[in-house]
Amino acid sequence: MDNIGALNVFMVAAETRSFVRAGEALGVSSSAVGKTMARLEKRLGVRLFHRNTRSIAITAEGIMFLERCRRIFFEIGAAEQELSQTLAAPRGRIRVSLPLAGMLFMPTITKFMRSFPEVTIDLDFSDRMVDVIEEGFDAVVRTGDVADSRLMMRTLGKFSHRIVGSKEYFTRIGMPEKPQDLSAHTCLHHKYPSSGKLERWPLVYDASEGKLHVPVSSMASTLEPLIGMAEEGLGLACLPLFTIGRQIADGKLVAVLDKHIEDVGEFRILWPSSRHLSPKIQAFVKFMAENLFRY
Repeated sequence: MDNIGALNVFMVAAETRSFVRAGEALGVSSSAVGKTMARLEKRLGVRLFHRNTRSIAITAEGIMFLERCRRIFFEIGAAEQELSQTLAAPRGRIRVSLPLAGMLFMPTITKFMRSFPEVTIDLDFSDRMVDVIEEGFDAVVRTGDVADSRLMMRTLGKFSHRIVGSKEYFTRIGMPEKPQDLSAHTCLHHKYPSSGKLERWPLVYDASEGKLHVPVSSMASTLEPLIGMAEEGLGLACLPLFTIGRQIADGKLVAVLDKHIEDVGEFRILWPSSRHLSPKIQAFVKFMAENLFRY
């Protein structure tokens, strides 16, 4: 910053051709201007001005240096203007990590892209625990608790699960009235790709009515195949409501045992604490929170 200040003093002195007028313009004494120029010349190893008791004249080296300084300050001004414009409206590139289930966010993300055409989205889908800072992500969306002091966090939205099947399936097999009835049904399960374990169906039930048994008829490591199989009448699937809200509203899927499901999950967006929440990230968080969990 001292160097930039010295360059500014040099430019004013070169353009006014007077240490006195330069001092008046900068609000300092002519002596202070002269000392700053002496230090700058010593650091550069060249003479920038010819001096006498009444006037100064810029040297050939000074003229060359002046043109370069003008370009430097023009670039600084342009950078400030560009940053100001960036702060005024969401624009630029966002690199976001989403869980594999985040593929089902795409209708909402597509709407975001249409609403903010100057924001470029770079999406990475993975269920592994990415290192936000080391891998250069602007933000990550995840469920569960996060314990990383390097990250800032905001809850994006809450969600619950629903057990669903098609009308054709229920016409053929019948509807379960209590969780224990699932033992007679074809059940489609989500398998965690990282561990291979099956995701537990969050059911609460009266143990006096019998033991709970949820058959494993088919499984998949992503949710889209389970949604498709349920729509085709191949069985029941327990899925996050936000992934099947449209199908329930359209009547393609029917939810059962709602009063026996007791869970609330959260999606959180996280970003490096060393970075401000920029307009593009602010816009992304706000839009997703308002549109993702409408059902």
